[in-house]
Amino acid sequence: MTEFDTVRDWLLGLQDRICAAVEAADGRARFAEDRWERAEGGGGRTRVLRDGAVFEQAGIGFSDVSGTRLPPSASAARPELAGASWRACGVSLVFHPLNPYLPTTHANVRHFRAMRDGETVAWWFGGGFDLTPFYPFDEDVLHWHRTARALCEPFGGAQRYEAHKRWCDDYFFLKHRAETRGVGGLFFDDLHADFDADFAYMRAVGDGFLDAYLPIVERRRDTPSGEREREFQLYRRGRYVEFNLVYDRGTLFGLQSGGRAESILMSLPPRVRWEYGYAPEPGSAEARLADYLRPRDWLAEAGA
Repeated sequence: MTEFDTVRDWLLGLQDRICAAVEAADGRARFAEDRWERAEGGGGRTRVLRDGAVFEQAGIGFSDVSGTRLPPSASAARPELAGASWRACGVSLVFHPLNPYLPTTHANVRHFRAMRDGETVAWWFGGGFDLTPFYPFDEDVLHWHRTARALCEPFGGAQRYEAHKRWCDDYFFLKHRAETRGVGGLFFDDLHADFDADFAYMRAVGDGFLDAYLPIVERRRDTPSGEREREFQLYRRGRYVEFNLVYDRGTLFGLQSGGRAESILMSLPPRVRWEYGYAPEPGSAEARLADYLRPRDWLAEAGA
């Protein structure tokens, strides 16, 4: 078995484990699976859960795709890869809960290889997870970051956590809004120092996602809410759409490389709204969110 096949098999198992855990947490809805093939090479399986007791929509996709030429966005960033064939596999998820007090979340783990004349000329791992609350709770934010810090411990400890937390803050930043997409987490790309160590870190991030998110689900799933909170949730979901369509490199790579649009865009929320010139009432719960949408050292501020 090749290194790529080892990563691929682990990712298939990760998708299965997360789906089982989310179905158990939701308690009502089940994932529907859509298997697909890509004309240029490879395919995947997209799973979507809709209209659950907890999740309005939860999408998690596995893909193993290949091509003979990298899209412009990739070859421009890495000129040495121009003309190389490539293969990439990954698991990506976005969960949009029904309750406005339960945060939206995203996670992704992936592996990429470029080949020329049958030889690997480049490989790397990437991934991470981040949290997007609309009505944030410090308890949830601290748990999220404590989990991220703990899984980084065997891979460089505080230095790894601080670097990949900062990378997450920088990446998930909406420049035109001057705000972060949420309260951050971890983000890394182009990790290629040592295959075994880097693969182990990717596995820790993938497995750590459930440890970070499920306790928040249990705390917030039944929080009472009304029309005001629902309308604010739908409005803030608009920021999620803006980021994914304007800045997200994975979305751009997928569309430019001829990827399956339905699978690429499953990250978008099922319901969303925009409102011209919206400003929350000063001192309101909605206005409080703004203080969370900036890079902060959450654990240091809390002495945690």
